[in-house]
Amino acid sequence: MIGERRSSPAAQRNRQPILDVLREVLPPSGLVLEVASGTGEHAAYFAAAFPKLVWQPTDPDPAALGSIEAWRAEARLANLLAPLALDAQAREWPIDAADAILCINMVHISPWSATEGLMRGAGRLLPRGAPLVLYGPYRRAGVPTAPSNEAFDESLRSRNLEWGLRDLADVEAEAEARGLALERVYEMPANNLTIVFRA
Repeated sequence: MIGERRSSPAAQRNRQPILDVLREVLPPSGLVLEVASGTGEHAAYFAAAFPKLVWQPTDPDPAALGSIEAWRAEARLANLLAPLALDAQAREWPIDAADAILCINMVHISPWSATEGLMRGAGRLLPRGAPLVLYGPYRRAGVPTAPSNEAFDESLRSRNLEWGLRDLADVEAEAEARGLALERVYEMPANNLTIVFRA
């Protein structure tokens, strides 16, 4: 069902830097599963940039699914699939395999169980060598957290005590437990990171 087409200023700002990294790490063809697609702007933008990749957007929020479908209807791209309802925390996902998984700005705006579920799902769906790509702000040992990220973390925790910036070491440990190895961390604008794991 097509809903109101939402727009996020952050998605407009970060889409090109993320695309630059995706050009390096995504496979030449196959299916990309986007977990927590939000407004759907990224899905439309990236599907247009990668015509040989099939893009599968997902989100647990019905309003987000409506927005994703609205962006899809406008984009009219053959490789951009209808969005699926997917909660990263769920034991069962509505998809059995993917050649890459992308997750933007979910890990800090969800309970830790969502990150656990994301890693569990990636470990199950991805073939050997396939990437799991995360984007967002993280804490890193030995690297001072930017004041803007500290303020963001405080804001998130005031909204939900289960939300907040995660330590990259904790995310990496959860990934390793599911057979995913950290390949590279990319420094991104506005004190964000793109993190690439491989199955």
